[in-house]
Amino acid sequence: MMMCRLAAAQAPVMQIPPGMDLSVLQCHPHKQKVVIVMGATGTGKSRLSIDLATGGVPAEIINSDKMQVYEGLDIVTNKITQDECRGVPHHLLGIVDPEADFTAGNFVTMASLAMKSIVGRGKLPIIAGGSNSFIEALVDNDNYEFRSRYDVCFLWVDVAMLVLNQFVSDRVDRMVAAGMVEEVRTMYNPKADYSKGIRRAIGVPEFDSYFRSQYSSSTDEKTRSRLLKAAIKETKANTCKLAYKQLEKIHRLRNVKGWKVHRLDATEVFQKQGCEADEAWAKLVSQPALAIVDEFLYSFGDSRAYSVAVDGGLRGIREAEMGVAMAVASY
Repeated sequence: MMMCRLAAAQAPVMQIPPGMDLSVLQCHPHKQKVVIVMGATGTGKSRLSIDLATGGVPAEIINSDKMQVYEGLDIVTNKITQDECRGVPHHLLGIVDPEADFTAGNFVTMASLAMKSIVGRGKLPIIAGGSNSFIEALVDNDNYEFRSRYDVCFLWVDVAMLVLNQFVSDRVDRMVAAGMVEEVRTMYNPKADYSKGIRRAIGVPEFDSYFRSQYSSSTDEKTRSRLLKAAIKETKANTCKLAYKQLEKIHRLRNVKGWKVHRLDATEVFQKQGCEADEAWAKLVSQPALAIVDEFLYSFGDSRAYSVAVDGGLRGIREAEMGVAMAVASY
């Protein structure tokens, strides 16, 4: 499965709302604009980020999923495919050695460099992923760097847990049918540490007993079949637990830390199929999100204008891009 890699495309001409005074697009010395798409696993964060990036303002996407940042296990980690990217450049996706530990601090460093580079090309950075700990570390870092440099619009794609749990269960079945077990088998190591690197991903440690049974001559086929079913069931259960934890974190960021998060209820989308589901997505998620982002970018009542440059001009672009490349190469 092919994935979108770290990319730098030539910026197209920005689309300006009819009648807008072009003087409002002058670079503000402190604040740039960033959109962050949040939500539990399986709710459609990647889909919405692509809709936003292709819906008007030129944008690039920064992955904030702590497992998708690793190279490999594309099915297990649900990496977006090249076709699904629809030509939108993605950053921090499938670039880190599977054996390495990629921390929240690493994410903050690399995401910050990517954002500077994206803004320097006259584009909007969109951060999308389910790892809220990464997002929180970036937004509320100790030195206040993000808040002093960026204005942020938080979008939350929400789905009722009962509906999402069924979707997640069905998705695991589709992943198994697509070759997930064989994919995990290629990385199996009986001495592996499941607390490090990509092996922490849900869908990897759950299959340890099953793979061990295949190397044991004393284990019969009936037992192996039982262990396989148990591994799949455990993968489903752990994915549902992850979704619940992700939802809890979003509520904490909203209600305790006071983040202004725009909730988009996609429950109805997951209760429909085919064209009806697509129509519901457009009506309930995509179109409202585009309207929210449009208001965020082009509302200047607070005198903070959307910038098409970084730090007062284009002179920092080359350094930012080189920094991203060096940071990626170090992992």
